Amino acid sequence: MPYTRREILALGAAAGAAILTGARGTLAQSPLVTKPIPASGERIPVVGVGTNRYRSGDPDYVARLRDTLSAFARVGGKVVDTAPSYSDSEDVIGGILRETGIRERLFLATKVDREGADAGRARIEDSFRALGVARVDLFQVHNLRDAGTQLGTLRELKAAGRIRYVGITSSSDRQYEEMEAIMRRETLDFIQVDYAVGNRGAGERLLPLAAERGMAVLANLPFGRGTQFRAVGDRRLPPWAAEIGCASWAQVFLKYVVSHPAVTCAIPGTTRVAHVEDNLGAARGHLPDAGMRRTIEQFFDSIVD
Repeated sequence: MPYTRREILALGAAAGAAILTGARGTLAQSPLVTKPIPASGERIPVVGVGTNRYRSGDPDYVARLRDTLSAFARVGGKVVDTAPSYSDSEDVIGGILRETGIRERLFLATKVDREGADAGRARIEDSFRALGVARVDLFQVHNLRDAGTQLGTLRELKAAGRIRYVGITSSSDRQYEEMEAIMRRETLDFIQVDYAVGNRGAGERLLPLAAERGMAVLANLPFGRGTQFRAVGDRRLPPWAAEIGCASWAQVFLKYVVSHPAVTCAIPGTTRVAHVEDNLGAARGHLPDAGMRRTIEQFFDSIVD
């Protein structure tokens, strides 16, 4: 029987309550774990927000998204990743930023996904207008599309002070070879790639190369497109989860991802205040060491074999 994120969250919280009662209050007040961006040394929290499901149409849903981003900023979250191809996500986020005044508290990332210099520039300017901002923290070439051309444009905008960092993205192992080649020939501030305990392929070459080349890493799909929640089902958290301060499966999955030495920040899709609170629990307390990472891998592999 498949379980939703909401059901898993409830099950995980119930299972973890007894083992974490004594430490929960202290942990909830502890500062968010941060990691440095190699290109600058600027530190950002290790858990952010992905916005693939941010869209307009339903005023109640948009209000929920506004509450979600407001809560995220209020507790110290920073990285919000979007793209013009995520329906009208940029417009929705732009509206939220205007209504809430939280722009300066966030690290805002978006993407360009066009062929050719002129089309790319037009798309980039559309993103600035939709978001309603004069400067974007990170602009990325989406799925490596026309990377050489678009990176040239993004670097011009970075030199002009409109962009702070540039990078490239992928969420498919079919692009790993091309991504590696770009990483070897280009100087990049960031890469973004899919990485999760159930999807560890990027850890074989791309993540070590990012560390070698001094590139920050945003990890997308840290829950494996939901497959990891379905895999754990209604299982209770193992006793070792308490050792790293995890009260839910989401926190286990996220702590695994952000404990990789090369990963700077994970960006799980987040559309509810409850998910903000749960996900940012993975950015508090101790991160898994190498031994605990192996324990998590072995546990997950044993339930999907």
